[in-house]
Amino acid sequence: MACDDGGVLTAAYADELCAVGLEAGLDRVGIASAEPFDGTRVILEQRKAAGLAASMQFTYRNPARSTDPSRTLESVSTLVVGARRYDREQAAEPADGRPHARVARYAAEDHYGELRRALEVIAGRLRDDGWQTRVVLDDNALVDRAAAHRAGIGWFGKNSMVLAPGIGSWVVLGSVLTDAPLPPSAAPEPDGCGSCRRCIDACPTGAIIAPGVVDARRCLAWLVQADGVFPAEHRVALGDRLYGCDDCQEVCPPSRRSIGSRPADQPEPADEPEHALEPGPWVDVLDLLASDDAALLDRYGRFYVPHREPRYLRRNALIVLGNAGCPDDPGVAVAVEAAVHAALVDGDPLIRAHAVWTAGRLGIDLPVSLLDDADPLVRAELDR
Repeated sequence: MACDDGGVLTAAYADELCAVGLEAGLDRVGIASAEPFDGTRVILEQRKAAGLAASMQFTYRNPARSTDPSRTLESVSTLVVGARRYDREQAAEPADGRPHARVARYAAEDHYGELRRALEVIAGRLRDDGWQTRVVLDDNALVDRAAAHRAGIGWFGKNSMVLAPGIGSWVVLGSVLTDAPLPPSAAPEPDGCGSCRRCIDACPTGAIIAPGVVDARRCLAWLVQADGVFPAEHRVALGDRLYGCDDCQEVCPPSRRSIGSRPADQPEPADEPEHALEPGPWVDVLDLLASDDAALLDRYGRFYVPHREPRYLRRNALIVLGNAGCPDDPGVAVAVEAAVHAALVDGDPLIRAHAVWTAGRLGIDLPVSLLDDADPLVRAELDR
């Protein structure tokens, strides 16, 4: 491991690390300084103060910490940033006549698990060479997108995501924090969006209120993860989404072009998830509503579910059921009505409240006993 006159490891060693990451399954690797992201901290604090973060804690919980890598590894000098692509054609909804809910592409399989494994390979090489490391991804410790931008992975799109050349925004991001003094690999990518505003216009709730600025109070990808009652004004817009929303990515030209454009030596992901309990791109709504808490956490435990309470999966599923309309198959229609009736008498007022909305959408009569329900959540839905 040779160093230059300034004590920085050579570009050849940095290139070796990037090659190690690519060999381990990453699609982009970049190296950047671990200086605090002061500009990003100011933006997070301003948006939090304006209410745009809603109840979101991710990186907003403590902006001073999430924008300063030294809070995670005191001796850090360098970030080795990795991106792993997850673009693939969206599978068609199962044609069995039953209502199904969509899962966003990033969550249908454990892409973050694969990302972590690849980053750990880089970290292992650095540790073998005597350097300290810490792998950070998808948590409150670091603003992944800012790190990826600084490392030259891509530019900030108007939907606030990082767009990597040739891939678009279909990437999960993470970093290896290290005290190894590595030279930066590239300057940040220049803006590639130009005058395009398709993501802004396509957002089903108008959540992208300015280029790069998302109001979490309207963003479906956040609302399916937020606790409490799902806002009534956005339930119809939720459509068939159980978890996540890909709309702003699906209309983005660089992201659209990346679908099906994998290099010949990089195979598409398997048609079926590797693990039997992976949720996959479509979820049978009736099966979900009939499952107990343990089964739901087994299958969807990777999702961010508020307080680890499966009631929020059921809440989302009931909204999807209300948006699905009446099924043509008489047998399925009977099953749907039975599921709604069960939810209307559920012991959880959050479930009863959303079932009232679903019943109204599907024209299902409410049980007489529910009309006297004194719980404020249920009363609000009945009054609505």
